[in-house]
Amino acid sequence: MHALPALDAELPVLDAELLKRYDRLGPRYTSYPAAPQFSTAFTEADLGAHAARSNTRPGRRPLSLYLHVPFCFSPCFYCGCNRLITRDTAKGERYVEHLLHEIALVAPLFDREREVVQLHLGGGTPNFLGAATLEWLMDGLGEAFTLSRAPARDFSIELDPRSVPPEYASALARLGFNRVSLGVQDFDPEVQRAVNRMQGTEETLDLIDACRDSGFRSVNVDLIYGLPRQSPAAFRRTLRMVMSARPDRIAVYGYAHLPGLFKAQRRIDPATLPSPAKRLELLRLAIEELSAGGYRYIGMDHFALPDDELVHAQEAGALQRNFMGYTTHAGCDLVGLGVSAISHIGDSFSQNFRELKKWETALAAGHLPLWRGLALSPDDRVRAAVIAQLMCHGVIDMRAIEANFGIDFAAYFKKPLARLQAYAADGLIVIGNGRITVTGMGRLLLRSIAMCFDAYLNAPVGAEGARSSFSRVV
Repeated sequence: MHALPALDAELPVLDAELLKRYDRLGPRYTSYPAAPQFSTAFTEADLGAHAARSNTRPGRRPLSLYLHVPFCFSPCFYCGCNRLITRDTAKGERYVEHLLHEIALVAPLFDREREVVQLHLGGGTPNFLGAATLEWLMDGLGEAFTLSRAPARDFSIELDPRSVPPEYASALARLGFNRVSLGVQDFDPEVQRAVNRMQGTEETLDLIDACRDSGFRSVNVDLIYGLPRQSPAAFRRTLRMVMSARPDRIAVYGYAHLPGLFKAQRRIDPATLPSPAKRLELLRLAIEELSAGGYRYIGMDHFALPDDELVHAQEAGALQRNFMGYTTHAGCDLVGLGVSAISHIGDSFSQNFRELKKWETALAAGHLPLWRGLALSPDDRVRAAVIAQLMCHGVIDMRAIEANFGIDFAAYFKKPLARLQAYAADGLIVIGNGRITVTGMGRLLLRSIAMCFDAYLNAPVGAEGARSSFSRVV
């Protein structure tokens, strides 16, 4: 598998009319099938069976843990995450108590010899948990699982720079964390007021310095384009300010305005949102600035410095994508813990209850807090492999898919290939020599291209209903 060329070697030309034509509602393909296809018919027994089979797979696959911390001190109006607003930190302590109960139920499903090489705390605001509470949680994880101590481990946490106490970074390092992701979104005060997230530049840059001083080997910064009152001039200043700190990775997400799904977004005046043309201008600005600043395009909305592990993984054809985004740990089973957390164990997906009370009630009864899940069919596995190649490398190796799954690609994917003809005619992909290769312009429409292979979206019944919970692809 060949990696995409760097953006500075092939900068996409943003044709507004072309992008508008393909800018549909669609999944982000952190999984295939996407989460709306998960079913409550998937049971606790099903999850246990998949975990048991995963223990017998060749090579004793290591584990990746995701822990969801839902609490935030204040609401950011753009947010679409599963979070609870409170300033009562005692709720975090009670949550960890329940989380340790879940860990005690889940850990025995997996052989203790399976090392945890990746750990991520997301939210919400994980630093809602004080250092002592977080240490309590990490001690519990260490008792239940075999946590890697290798320098190559990937133990990360999301931080809100506005609420990180002094010495918190050094406490995280002592607990084994070596990666951090900081939310910024935009440094423009006018945008910050519109989304209820006032955040100083100095406190953010100081936190980056503190993390590096504490020995973190990687810092990621999250930005968003398409926010209310956002302007190209001010967003350029944000981009340059962030790049001045040289974070190892920068994510530039497109804001998804879905007020019907996310109550906080109803506080945003739609009239203050950038027009589709201005959104494209902001996207192009981000691409140009980051490329000029030496960052390499990974895929979707992620950029990294040339020596970052994600770049090396993509060049080696080993990059993968899961619910935590792009990852170098493809050979892991992902175990999700906490409210709304999603697991990918063997050929299954499963998700915990999204509501805190339901999650707590299941645990109190001694049950896994399972809400829904899915056992992948043979067709799901084939399509997942195709979409993963596309999202991670921008190339579908049709011959490799045929060899791996024993199919005739052209016959198996007759309808998707027919859908792709329009993309080829518009210069978004090139089909030939046993490959489907995404062009520079097509890289901005990876999700739209992937949707051609999605059997659920392209089903004759219910397709629009399935898409109603998705965001626009640009």
